[in-house]
Amino acid sequence: MDSQHPSAAPASRPAEAAPHSETTLRVDGKPHTLTVDHRRVLLDLLREDLGLVGAKKGCDHGQCGACTVLVDGRRVNSCLQLAVALDGSEITTVEGLGTDGEELHPLQRSFLERDAFQCGYCTPGQICSAVGALAEAASGHPSHVTDPAAPSGEPVPLDRAEIRERMSGNLCRCGAYPRIADAIEDVIP
Repeated sequence: MDSQHPSAAPASRPAEAAPHSETTLRVDGKPHTLTVDHRRVLLDLLREDLGLVGAKKGCDHGQCGACTVLVDGRRVNSCLQLAVALDGSEITTVEGLGTDGEELHPLQRSFLERDAFQCGYCTPGQICSAVGALAEAASGHPSHVTDPAAPSGEPVPLDRAEIRERMSGNLCRCGAYPRIADAIEDVIP
């Protein structure tokens, strides 16, 4: 530092290039091999590199669920997942839930029939989360409200309390929660 100018900043070093790695992801059934910055999150890769804009950037801190997608069948907040850490994973977005983009997934259809949205910003994350929640319950994964006396590993029956608990990581600023729960109830086998 310059003794005459104590607030003068030291000379800065040139910025080092961020590390990159080749990463292969299977997104909505299609393989994609990309060179990815190690700091890049899955949400940005999906939206900016692959043009899949269903998952939304809400809070960018994993608190709202607007960015929820399925990774190897499990729901995740894509804003928190480093893309390079998912090398070899199967990613399913709201765009990939239906069959070849033609037929809607039963939950997508149910959300439309129940009018389970208002502004629609959270809807893709809500739908992906619901798909994951139904799969978790069918596999016997308990939630915080599951009866502790329920047999371990058996499918968890989904009542309204289970649905609300399992969907609690997805926020809706418009307050469409009752209709979202209705739409999920409609597709429970």
